[in-house]
Amino acid sequence: MTIAYVMINCELGAEETIMEKLREIEQVKEVFGTIGTHDLMVKLEAENFEKIRDLASRSIQKIEKIRTILTLIKKE
Repeated sequence: MTIAYVMINCELGAEETIMEKLREIEQVKEVFGTIGTHDLMVKLEAENFEKIRDLASRSIQKIEKIRTILTLIKKE
């Protein structure tokens, strides 16, 4: 199992809508708002690095009103 954290910057006021969409993704285990450089933080759990990369680039990054993401992968 691979764990990753995705830091998200989004358009002002879009946080709640994005959080709802993120919770629909099976591998998303936690979603919460943050204060500071990023707006949201997401915890992902997937089978391997490739699945995490696919989730970040093809599922999360393409959600409407997300500006940028930063993915941090926990090394086992």
